Amino acid sequence: MNAQPRWIAVGRITRAHGVKGEVAVLPLSEVSSRFEPGSRLFLDQDDHSAITVSGSRRDRQRLLVSFEGLPDRDAAEALAGRYLFVPASSAPELPEGEFWSHQLVGCDVVMEDGRPVGTLREVIATQANDVWATEGPQGEILIPALKDVVASVDVGARRIVVREVPGLTAP
Repeated sequence: MNAQPRWIAVGRITRAHGVKGEVAVLPLSEVSSRFEPGSRLFLDQDDHSAITVSGSRRDRQRLLVSFEGLPDRDAAEALAGRYLFVPASSAPELPEGEFWSHQLVGCDVVMEDGRPVGTLREVIATQANDVWATEGPQGEILIPALKDVVASVDVGARRIVVREVPGLTAP
């Protein structure tokens, strides 16, 4: 059985911005308060890499963020390409029947009759609906995350049951 992740990536630093230590961040979180002044983020997936947001502002599809202790462009450039994390335990609860991507990745996926499909390795957001990419005995299988297809999700047991859909898996 696969364990829940301990960390969630909430942003990726794309580059330095300006000369005062500000960085451009591609947000990967729907929780807008993640980048408010005073928020603690982590540069690595460990408790010893905390950095504190001192300011942020929206700029098109990204955020421009400054951190305490990041004094200039040279320090900001050293962070380009790095991800920003929060502990998975800080994810807010969702309504019944909704799940965070990190809760689903690593779950075993089976058909209603018990046949294994594989392990969910990625949640792909599309305009119409999410698509779950699984890897298993038949290779990669893409599963539309629709009520007609997904029979049940048990995050605690790390198990997803999907209905038989023509063309979803080989006979």
